[in-house]
Amino acid sequence: MAGWKLAPAYASLAADFGSLEAVFALTGERLTHDRLSEVIRVQRGGVNYYVKRYVGAGKGLRRYVGRPRVKSEWQNLKLFAKWGIPTAEVVAWGLERRGAAFGRGAMITRELPNTEDLSALADRKDPLLKDAAWVDRVSRQLASNTRIMHDHHFTHNDLKWRNLLVDDNAKLYFIDCPTGAFWVGFMLRYRITKDLACLDKVAKYHLSATQRLRFYLQYRRRTRLNAADKRRIRHIVTFFEGRE
Repeated sequence: MAGWKLAPAYASLAADFGSLEAVFALTGERLTHDRLSEVIRVQRGGVNYYVKRYVGAGKGLRRYVGRPRVKSEWQNLKLFAKWGIPTAEVVAWGLERRGAAFGRGAMITRELPNTEDLSALADRKDPLLKDAAWVDRVSRQLASNTRIMHDHHFTHNDLKWRNLLVDDNAKLYFIDCPTGAFWVGFMLRYRITKDLACLDKVAKYHLSATQRLRFYLQYRRRTRLNAADKRRIRHIVTFFEGRE
């Protein structure tokens, strides 16, 4: 049984994007590939689209239990859009089951023009990371949107610099969130700390201590730290000790 949806605004692309069969027949530039999935880039009407295709959900019970990874991806990006968090537009999505087991699935997103992930900037030591005004602008967006996500009791669970895109106007976008989920209680607090620690894991090498503290205060929507903030910061900066 297959379920597939193409956003109404893209009905003109139905020949290529209108069914799971058509999407799996697409050819394009392969960007990533592993035994379960691949990403290709195709261009239609001068616009680039990213096609992520899954041919498996994992071993054993993963084929039957829980939400397939591709479904998590499109649902989580749609949540970001619903909450006002800038993200890639989901153009088409769906999956096919074989009996009770996951068969295959896919998701298509529209390119975010003139963007690059923050990790790429860090790798080449881009001068923008030394521009205090640029860093502050991006930091404020990151703090605000991360807080929106967490206020919904949702955590990204892979909030790394490579999953954050910035365009040539310094606008920030959240992408690639297949393991994001809702949490409560202790697990929510732990996962929030993990998200913040993932961000700081790279930030500590490229930003000043003042910039990192300012980001945390922006995230907390306050001007001074309280005792709970200080405890969390200690947990954030030691979260990956011994695992790097």
